Amino acid sequence: MESIAQHLNTAKHDGFIHVRGANENNLDNVEVRIPRDAIVAFTGVSGSGKSSLAFGTIFAESQRRFLESVAPYARRLIAQGHSPKVEFISGLPPAVALQQRRGSASSRSSVGTLTTLSNSVRMLFSRAGTYPDGASRLESDSFSRNTAVGACPECHGVGTVHSVSERSLVPDPTLSIREGAIAAWPGAWQGKNLRDITTHLGYDIDVPFENLSKKTRDWLLFTEEQPVVEVTPERDRVAKPYKGRFWSAERYVRHTVATSKSENLRTKALAFMISQDCVQCSGTGFRNDSLKVLFAGLNIAEFNSRSLQSLAQLLRPFAIDSEGQAQADVISTISTDLLARIQVLLELGLGYLSLDRNTPTLSPGEMQRLRIATQLRAGLFGVIYVLDEPSAGLHPADVQPLIEVLDALKAEGNTVFVVEHNMDVVTRAEWIVDVGPGAGSGGGQVLYSGEVSGLAQVESSVTRQFLTPKPAPTRKLRTASDWVELHGVKLHNLKNVDAKFPLGVFSSVTGVSGSGKSSLVSVALAQAAGGKSLGEAEESEDSMVRAVISQVHGADQINRVVLMDQKPIGRTPRSNVATYTGLFDAVRKTFAEQPLAHKRGYGAGRFSFNVTGGRCENCLGEGFLEIELLFLPGTYGPCPRCHGTRYNEQTLEVEYQGKNIAEILELSVTQAEEFLAEIPAAARALATLREVGLGYLKLGQPATEMSGGEAQRIKLATELQRQRRGHTLYLLDEPTTGLHPADVQLLVAQLHQLVDQGNTVIVVEHHMDVVAASDWVIDLGPAGGDGGGQIVATGTPQQVAKNPASRTAEFLARRLAGEQNN
Repeated sequence: MESIAQHLNTAKHDGFIHVRGANENNLDNVEVRIPRDAIVAFTGVSGSGKSSLAFGTIFAESQRRFLESVAPYARRLIAQGHSPKVEFISGLPPAVALQQRRGSASSRSSVGTLTTLSNSVRMLFSRAGTYPDGASRLESDSFSRNTAVGACPECHGVGTVHSVSERSLVPDPTLSIREGAIAAWPGAWQGKNLRDITTHLGYDIDVPFENLSKKTRDWLLFTEEQPVVEVTPERDRVAKPYKGRFWSAERYVRHTVATSKSENLRTKALAFMISQDCVQCSGTGFRNDSLKVLFAGLNIAEFNSRSLQSLAQLLRPFAIDSEGQAQADVISTISTDLLARIQVLLELGLGYLSLDRNTPTLSPGEMQRLRIATQLRAGLFGVIYVLDEPSAGLHPADVQPLIEVLDALKAEGNTVFVVEHNMDVVTRAEWIVDVGPGAGSGGGQVLYSGEVSGLAQVESSVTRQFLTPKPAPTRKLRTASDWVELHGVKLHNLKNVDAKFPLGVFSSVTGVSGSGKSSLVSVALAQAAGGKSLGEAEESEDSMVRAVISQVHGADQINRVVLMDQKPIGRTPRSNVATYTGLFDAVRKTFAEQPLAHKRGYGAGRFSFNVTGGRCENCLGEGFLEIELLFLPGTYGPCPRCHGTRYNEQTLEVEYQGKNIAEILELSVTQAEEFLAEIPAAARALATLREVGLGYLKLGQPATEMSGGEAQRIKLATELQRQRRGHTLYLLDEPTTGLHPADVQLLVAQLHQLVDQGNTVIVVEHHMDVVAASDWVIDLGPAGGDGGGQIVATGTPQQVAKNPASRTAEFLARRLAGEQNN
């Protein structure tokens, strides 16, 4: 028998990671050998199991082994993952996962704080800044909006203040208080309670609010007083009197915003507040004495607002002078360090970002590339970097610099695993692991592990046909039925832009990262046409952004506008594929029609895990419970009563074709389409989900576990199954995120279907397959950030491909001709 020492020595010098018996998610007893010290691409259709292998198995096992070496006391402070279902892994180095996830919800988190560049900038201003005559030198914390010594005392570093006015609290002053004039007051019984109290205080609640004296109006809306009176409810003289406390409209709104744990209540209350720049700091968030310190003629707020590209140009003279000699030590040292770190971000195509850009406004792809830059700075050696689609959100022109950064990570002695759909990245890898052949239960097998060129011989691989591109298919282009015109658009880097969007056709808006595409389409056009985002309504800083538009023409020809962004379809695990699309209603109704359910008197509501009756009351339909451990962090485990099914035993006794309601939720979309074929409403929704590339998702998969691209395609599928009249304008922001090229073809077919039904589709997109399949292209640029914000080319794909002013042109031309991007 091989000794432990011999086994460890073999693993050490083998040069490969050996995985055996991997069964995580849909992986089917996978065995594979993957080289270390190489760039390895994991490919396969969406849901094939590539992420389960790269992240769920290899990274998870590496993390588990590391945590085993950490003292229990320290371990409880670390967020712990799961133990993967795998028999054996050898040759496994430490691993770092760089997954796609949205930015922190905090408005205080920014590009500067995320990359730690802000630390160096604060030191630069403290040590090398130009101070006013007689002013004392400030410590570095004085140049941070997130510290007590640096934040404006009025707005506490946020830069905005929230206030109310009579107009915001009372939108329609012609109404009486009884009719709801004070709209900021709560509804239902709380509102009635306040009206009863107001009556007992001697105020007339039946005259138009505008007819009340100003003194009365001001007291009702703004007083800090809270008198308590004995109230007998109106129209209910039998009811017992009670003590009621008065709340002015302003006090109620501020109290709700500050203390309510209900996101819906806070959102409603915020709607009655007016946000404006803080007067004391002019919206910068900094103290006045911090703003008086200058570097290169800029104060700290102006410095942070410059694009990274602009900052690089500004810092170069301070790092090295014209004769190549280092200048003053402090300035040179800090500037050189800053410049080197910013240069990495420029190479990753992020030069358009500024240090003060809030992380909630960043895409998952931008967040991931910022973390890649931070890792490059860390200089780790001998680790595996596992990246989740690092090319997401990147224009083809920025892919080559990304590949060079991945090469740099490898050159430092590391292994780079990329879960990737972009064939330009895949073909540049040294090794490929292709998983499939299909998604969900139809995948989970390693079809090939070897050099990229060898995949072409694997007939079962869906990926192989895309390694060598083919010319884009020719088709008859549609012509616009009319146009929507925006004039004088001003937002972010859009400076007085005029744009024309054709109606009745499929259009793509292209341009390098940060050129202004999303600002023009997802904000300006959506705003001009009265668009509303699908999904769970949520109020965030980016959703409050408004564009300035001088004139709008043609928007009246649109009956409905739908913005399909990548925001979640729900904030809790209770929202899932089945509930959001509405197909679960048909399933629950079918279960209620089964003989046993009919005999017991069960209605459709019995089969919902969200209401009392059918759900497990031990976990309240969650399916899991938090387990509190002494001296260790809490963890989650399946509910011991329902074993994770979410339902009680009586409900689970009802079956449809041999499966109970919980087992239905465990089916994938593809499996359910076949199983529920006799339920027309469900089958129609499931077919549409499959057609947009989501056949691998489980019906009960929580919304919190879905990517932004998956959430967007669920919204699209929900729209596709609805029969609507009139002209709808559909706006989509990078719908191909997370999609294999084969699934992109399915998605494009569905978008064309929407146009064929008499609607307009406009997508913000970098994927050249989508752009080549469009009827019209609008290209922004020429660069990102301050160097962008202009429309540089418009026309058919063939016309834009020949336009020398467009950076997209060469890549679109190659796609139309069937050539690989190099």
